Amino acid sequence: MRDVLGHFVSGIVVITAVGPDGPLGFTCQSFSSLSLEPPLVSFAPSRTSTTWPRIREVGAFCVNVLAADHQELSSGFARSGVDKFAGVSWRPAPSGAPVLDGVSAWIDCALRDEFDGGDHTIVVGQVQDLGADAARLPLLFYRGRYAVTSGEGR
Repeated sequence: MRDVLGHFVSGIVVITAVGPDGPLGFTCQSFSSLSLEPPLVSFAPSRTSTTWPRIREVGAFCVNVLAADHQELSSGFARSGVDKFAGVSWRPAPSGAPVLDGVSAWIDCALRDEFDGGDHTIVVGQVQDLGADAARLPLLFYRGRYAVTSGEGR
């Protein structure tokens, strides 16, 4: 299943929040726009995630759409047991959640719903604010590897 579904190109995001002990974040590949009215997005963290439950408690998060040169950020936020924000520059979104420097886009959200998704949880966020940098190309994931777009056809 992983091999076949790997033929679908996806973007990579980092979900962030600020908890009682400081900033939190994790890399996520399963992100999508869900609804324009009301403005909703969704993503699906693994049930084994230790970061998502702490972000859930905050009740607000920011989706950071990584740019083509953010492979190192993607890998860093995918690790466990390390300070994921060491050396990472960011500014607060209106919710206070980190907006990582140089991202292609960011979406600040309030937690709206969660649903069972097998070995993942399906999270629905209500969009509160958002922004994008049209000059920043996205980081893509295809067939188990990072990929970038040339920007042709814009």
